[in-house]
Amino acid sequence: MKKLLYIDSCIRGELSRTKRIADPIVEKLSSRYEVETLTINDLNLAPVQFDEYSRRKDGIVSDEALCWANKIKNADRIVIAAPFWDMSIPASLKTFFELCSLFGVTFDSDDKTCFGLCKAENLLFITTRGMAIKSGYPLEQATPYIKALAWLWGIKGFEVVARDNFDYLPQEEIEKEIESAIKEGLEIAETF
Repeated sequence: MKKLLYIDSCIRGELSRTKRIADPIVEKLSSRYEVETLTINDLNLAPVQFDEYSRRKDGIVSDEALCWANKIKNADRIVIAAPFWDMSIPASLKTFFELCSLFGVTFDSDDKTCFGLCKAENLLFITTRGMAIKSGYPLEQATPYIKALAWLWGIKGFEVVARDNFDYLPQEEIEKEIESAIKEGLEIAETF
């Protein structure tokens, strides 16, 4: 069975509206993929500091980071669920990506340009935003960042399920938006 890596960065856990959308989509995908979940909250990541950078420059990478990078490299599909925080993604998810984006593992270079080494053909990004900021708006920096990272890793297929303005909608409207997003995600799951 092919492997799906689910990167859950829903910081509020079960209270997360993003997680409410992602879980049924990942459950649907589990009928076709062996799902492995990495829950960012459980990893207790510290920001990458100079000493970490220096070790990496010398080719010294922690066993954990290498393990995570190899999970990304070897997954057939990747799903990332993360809320919109401070115009982008939670800092812990950014730290995770910094640790896992490893030269010679998830990407390489031919001295002219970088190219990806990852097996995944598709990446699905699931997010919710408190403000009325749509994907593609200049203020929305999460989607462009994750799309660029997918390019660096060599993942050509990129899908987004996003809903916004959740901090200002009445609860009944939020529920309708969540159901709509789940439906959209389940349709993507059919061919993902």
